[in-house]
Amino acid sequence: MRYALLLNYPEAGDVGLSDEDLAAGRAAFDEYLKALNTAGVFVSTEILQPVSVSTTVTTRNGELLIQDGPFADTKEKLGGVFVIEVPNLDAALTWAERCPAAQYGVIEVRPVAVTAQGDEWITPS
Repeated sequence: MRYALLLNYPEAGDVGLSDEDLAAGRAAFDEYLKALNTAGVFVSTEILQPVSVSTTVTTRNGELLIQDGPFADTKEKLGGVFVIEVPNLDAALTWAERCPAAQYGVIEVRPVAVTAQGDEWITPS
């Protein structure tokens, strides 16, 4: 079964992380990625830039609304996503627990309903 691990945490600039802190975090995520790959469960990942460079797009009553900044102003922000292929929710929760971001943020574990491969939509098993 395919799961998305949604990483929500305070951004580095919001909590005053040093370059050394950031280097340690990158090293922890490197080890995590290696473990996912070694286990054969890694599908993909995207780590996002800060919300300060985000843009929101909505259409209401036929009117396009484009705004700078995040959709919601919160302490914890969506910082990235890992997609994994594991047998069940328990296995996904085990990988979420091992994610470095679980130490300072929240990992939302959500089953994937539909995914795209090329120009085809499929339901992962």
